[in-house]
Amino acid sequence: MKKKKVQKTNAMRQLDKEKIPYLIHEYAWSEDHKDTDRSVDTLEVSEQIIFKTLVAVGNITGPIVACIPAKKELDLKALARESGNKKVDMLHMKDLEKTTGYIRGGCSPIGMKKNFPTFIAIEAKSLDKMVVSAGKRGMQVEVTPDDLLSITNGSLVDITDK
Repeated sequence: MKKKKVQKTNAMRQLDKEKIPYLIHEYAWSEDHKDTDRSVDTLEVSEQIIFKTLVAVGNITGPIVACIPAKKELDLKALARESGNKKVDMLHMKDLEKTTGYIRGGCSPIGMKKNFPTFIAIEAKSLDKMVVSAGKRGMQVEVTPDDLLSITNGSLVDITDK
């Protein structure tokens, strides 16, 4: 049986360029199916390793990226503290594509238009692998936390609500 050729995203191209190994996970996505929790449930991996990418704006740093477990909530005060800001707000959805190059539901911490400060939830520290968006709705990449930290020049921090 012939394997379907996957159309590479910016995130995959950057992983290839850096020679970082990854696995691709795909799931059905539609406009009616925007809920992250339901998308997470369709992947055939443990929900503990699935992380979502959120983009915020700090009053000092400008755009910053947070990768947190898909079922958790971002603690904006903790993100502000960890990123050297006094205040952090979520980036307006209308500004997401022009800022990152990605759209809602397909925002990857890898391969954005610019290298923004990236903060990865401390929960990733105990994992062997983690799954983040591949830069396209319905497509995820599985990488090691160390590789994600390396390719994003990220920091492991405590930024989720308990």
